[in-house]
Formats: sequence, C-alpha cells, structure tokens
Amino acid sequence: MKIALMNEFSQAAKNPIVLEQLQAVASEQQHQVFNVGMDGDNDHRLTYIHLGIMASLLLNAKAVDFVVTGCGTGQGALMASNAFPGVACGYCIDPSDAYLFAQINNGNALALPYAKGFGWGAELNIRYIFEKAFTGVKGQGYPPERKDSQVTNAGILEQLKKDVAKDYLEALKSIDGELIRQAVGGPRFQECFFNYSQDENISAFVRQHV
Repeated sequence: MKIALMNEFSQAAKNPIVLEQLQAVASEQQHQVFNVGMDGDNDHRLTYIHLGIMASLLLNAKAVDFVVTGCGTGQGALMASNAFPGVACGYCIDPSDAYLFAQINNGNALALPYAKGFGWGAELNIRYIFEKAFTGVKGQGYPPERKDSQVTNAGILEQLKKDVAKDYLEALKSIDGELIRQAVGGPRFQECFFNYSQDENISAFVRQHV
C-alpha cells in the first residue's frame, strides 16, 4: 500500500513526529510512505484547503492508496478532503476510531487533530492509530455479524457521492487556478504524483499548473 502523509502550515512543526510513527508502522507492514505536505514551518506553505485538493489528486489518479491528513482540529482537513469525489475520509482521534473506520467504512483517508489533545504521549496515540488503521484486513465489519450491511452501505455511499458530484476533471477545472498551483507546487508532492499517477488525464491537468 502507498500512503501519503500531509501536514498544513499550522501543524507543520509536528510533521517529523507523525512521520516517524507512520513510517515505523508502515515498514512493519511493507507499506510505502510519501511525505507530500509541509515538513516544517519554512516549507512550501499549505492550508487544509490545499490538502483536500492534494488528497483528491493522489487518490483519483491512484498515485497512492491512502491519505493521512489533518490540521489543528482535523475538521477542516476532513471537510476539504470529503468535498471531492473519490475521497472517503474519516475523522480519527484515537485508535478505536481508526479500527472502526477501517472495518465499517473502509475509506481511503483519515483526518487527525494535530493540535487539539496533542499532549503528553501524543506520539504513542498516533502510533496506535496507525497500527489499527493499517494492520490486518479492512472491511471485515464490526461487530462481524453486521459486515454485510456495512459493506453494502459503504458501497451505496460511494455511489451516492459519484451521482451527486461533477465529473472529477470538470470539477478541477472550475477551481481557482491559484489554489491548484499552490496545492501541487511542493516538490515532494510532485515526485510522488508524477512517479505513480495512473491517470494520464489527471496528470496532464496537474502539469499545466506546475
């Protein structure tokens, strides 16, 4: 599995802490991690709005399989990500959230709060969240006897989002070009996206903005 981690400006200083925990868990499961957001206060500036655009590009182009995003409360990153088709982002504050999201909703992104509640032992909580999110088989239901209905409802929700959304490329073309340029301007994002994108039309759109 390819996992993208992204931090925005208000929580950029915490990126090394989060990245260390994610890489530790991912390496045990043979997953790849791509640190595509800000890794410090002086890095290419991003807001949670840019993170939503980045997550949608990476997931819709199948450059990565999963996105770990977040902001101070996690709520802005959650809303920005879920604004786009092809992104099913959950909100996660503790390991049980990660486990239940993986088993019941089986989405492709998690938004975490990196300021609210991020105190003593925060790195342990982050580590355990990632263990529950990325260890074992997803979509098994919880409790197990409810798996069938939960899988069915997750599929209905995915189709519902497709039905009410614009065509993804048409949606991208309607966004302010400056937002797109800032979102895709980071070199680590570009390296991950262009090396692994499986959709040439989306790749061509991004190339027009770099």
